Amino acid sequence: MLPCPIHSDSAVTTPASSSRNTLSNIVLRNQIDKIRLLFRKDRESYLCFYRILGFYPRNIRLYEQALLHKSTSVRSEKGRPLNNERLEFLGDAILDAIVGDIVYKRFEGKREGFLTNIRSKIVQRETLNKLAVEIGLDKLIKYSTRSSSHNSYMYGNAFEAFIGAIYLDQGYERCKQFMEQRIINRYIDLDKISRKEVNFKSKLIEWSQKSKMEVSFELIEQFLDKDSNPVFQTEVRIEGLPAGTGTGYSKKESQQNAAQMAIKKVKDPVFITTINESKTSQSAMTDESEAETDTDSELELENTSKESLPADSETAMA
Repeated sequence: MLPCPIHSDSAVTTPASSSRNTLSNIVLRNQIDKIRLLFRKDRESYLCFYRILGFYPRNIRLYEQALLHKSTSVRSEKGRPLNNERLEFLGDAILDAIVGDIVYKRFEGKREGFLTNIRSKIVQRETLNKLAVEIGLDKLIKYSTRSSSHNSYMYGNAFEAFIGAIYLDQGYERCKQFMEQRIINRYIDLDKISRKEVNFKSKLIEWSQKSKMEVSFELIEQFLDKDSNPVFQTEVRIEGLPAGTGTGYSKKESQQNAAQMAIKKVKDPVFITTINESKTSQSAMTDESEAETDTDSELELENTSKESLPADSETAMA
């Protein structure tokens, strides 16, 4: 049985704009699910998820898998590893779409860069970690004690996987309803977020200093849009490798957008491996070049010494 977190309310909330039929259907469905629940042995687990979701799961196994960290080494009946990584992948995409949908409708007339920035603030790991704790997912995640309990991504990853589970179990609209009513309306102030600027460039530079990686920003193109406004395109390079590009109506905006893409890129283990290999290769080439330079300098010094010797010294040496 799941150690379910306690919440003060368990009522189903519906949007103010929902029709009476929609409200009736939701209430009726929950009443039917509640009656069915009386005959289930695992009803405590269903009630636990109901308190978080506001509705009863149809396929509770999806939600349980969403809370399985890969360190648990749990396997399916067919012997395959069972964890939340695939659901996390799906939830990441669904979350981007839902938050993008909500932000687009909330901030009418705002430019793409503004909307992207707001969405990024909501779906960034720090925010998702806090949201997971707020709704009690942190108490439900199963992971091996050997796995670091200080994993800064574990809660946020589980939140994404949970979104993936809702999508597979209930569909896009119910998933969006959950995000709007039980997450954003309760825990996120969109107006406050819109006024708070995230400096992605500073974050990337801070990461590069900790990781001892060389980061550079290069303006690769400048052009005019259809209204003759100047547009800048910047590329971020890490250890000489392209890590992200960004456009904007100022150099600063294009750098911020490029840095934001690069921050996502450095979370990819494959890309990090490629960077490390490039760094090692460049280091080896530098060492080899310095060794050749030292050898040339020694030879030049030796030749200079011979040329500076007096004629009688040369004869004596002969």
